[in-house]
Amino acid sequence: MSPLDEQGHGSHTASTAAGPGGRQRQLRRWASAGTTRGAVPGARLAIYKVCWDSACREMDILAAFDDAVADGIDVISMSIATRFPSLYFKSAEAISSFHAMRRGVVTSAAAGNSGLSGGRVCNVAPWMLSVAASTID
Repeated sequence: MSPLDEQGHGSHTASTAAGPGGRQRQLRRWASAGTTRGAVPGARLAIYKVCWDSACREMDILAAFDDAVADGIDVISMSIATRFPSLYFKSAEAISSFHAMRRGVVTSAAAGNSGLSGGRVCNVAPWMLSVAASTID
């Protein structure tokens, strides 16, 4: 096991949140060239790895949330999504975000992770901020 981001997904989502900005970019055919930057360029990040060998185990998710809350994190951004919504009392994501919410920590979670083949929403617990993207095309 390695603490490194082997697939690049965590690094990508971290730069979406807090990337400092840069050169003109083209995102495949979907976005015209423009200057890139994260949503909050000056944000300080604390990264907690929960996925290993293409699996995100519930105990790792729960432990990361506990660690983040104990470390004084204000917002947890979670880009882990299942194909279908899980029951609130069975989902590690929903349970851990509930406990974080009780301590004043906001959880922003991916509404899905299937890209263009989506069509389903997960991470729908009412105490989570579920985030999605769409297009008018």
